[in-house]
Amino acid sequence: MERLPGFRDFYPEPLPHPDVWSADARQYIFDQWRKIARRYGFREYDGPPLEPLELFTTKSGEEIVGQLYNFKDKGDREISLRPEMTPTLARMVAAHERNYKKPIKWFAIPQLFRYERQQKGRLREHVQFNADLIGETDPAADAELIALLIDALRAFGLTAEDFVIRLSSRNAWQEFFKHGGGDHAHEYEFFQIIDKLERTPPDESEKKLSAMNFSLAKVNAFIDAGQPTVELETILKNLAARGLKDFVKIDYQVIRGLAYYTGVVFEAFDRKGEFRAIAGGGRYNNLVKLISGGKVDLPALGFGMGDVVLLELLKARKLLPKFDAPMDVFVLIEDENLRADSLKLVSDLRGAGYAVEYPLTPTKPDKQFKRAQELKVGHTAKLENDDYVRIRNAKTKNEIVTGLAGAKNHLAK
Repeated sequence: MERLPGFRDFYPEPLPHPDVWSADARQYIFDQWRKIARRYGFREYDGPPLEPLELFTTKSGEEIVGQLYNFKDKGDREISLRPEMTPTLARMVAAHERNYKKPIKWFAIPQLFRYERQQKGRLREHVQFNADLIGETDPAADAELIALLIDALRAFGLTAEDFVIRLSSRNAWQEFFKHGGGDHAHEYEFFQIIDKLERTPPDESEKKLSAMNFSLAKVNAFIDAGQPTVELETILKNLAARGLKDFVKIDYQVIRGLAYYTGVVFEAFDRKGEFRAIAGGGRYNNLVKLISGGKVDLPALGFGMGDVVLLELLKARKLLPKFDAPMDVFVLIEDENLRADSLKLVSDLRGAGYAVEYPLTPTKPDKQFKRAQELKVGHTAKLENDDYVRIRNAKTKNEIVTGLAGAKNHLAK
């Protein structure tokens, strides 16, 4: 039986073949994300993978339904697997924001689902690192979040030669649109055109812009000038003070197609241009108010970083560690009369924090040694009798005989 298209199986290393996904690599990525987020004072949250369909249509409109795994449940409720985490976050914050001091700094690592065409770097399921900062309007919050994104990528060994944060502003584009005589009713449509400039033939973009009384030449001139707004200049100075200026650049080509962004927006790209965007985010000051029906009004900003593109990038740059998962100890049981006492030794060593394996059934000594070598254990341990255990260092071959109580202390040394 085959798995569904666009979904993944994750196997422990060593992988059966190069085209399957590594459970060890995925856990490594999760561990790095959590470590960096906590250094920045972000707290982890989570929400249900199923949400009311209305939560996502309220944010993104009815057109999003075509991209969702949505259905009616047995209670005749219209529901959907979550395609993104931000609406859930906005719902949760709106419900209990009074219980948390501002700014709220939260992160999550949700599994997300979208029913869309598969392509390189995009599947129908992925896991995403979401970090959001809620309740602060100052650009210092934007700089803090971008610094978190930079350090989250640096944690994997990536440098300024590997990736860049392209920094832009919806406010700057709104001013350009307004001064160019654009009709407010078509502002979102204009943003969609700008968002797709890199992926659309120039003559097609020219035609669409001309219909709004704009020219591609003027749009390109605005992008090429790259004149930072006051808020962007503040962010650049903040990041420069941290020694991170080489990781960011102003690029008005970035506009983010999502309708709810309200200010600074940004995307992380690999410098060689081999992959899709590694991460993206920005300010969405109106979302909490929208989701809460106007009851709670809090400014917010955040970003999302998917595991698919990141893993492809780390593979390409050869930055993934080896996932050997060696065991600490293999307890040899050559005398079945000592199995009960050996099991007690196994339990004691595991209780002390060691990874321990042993033969589940009577097994010849040579096969036990072979299994210990396959597991790349640090030590073997074998009961000599009811009171003594022989411990051998698998690398140096040095051995000692110690009492059962002293086995844990010897391994600790």
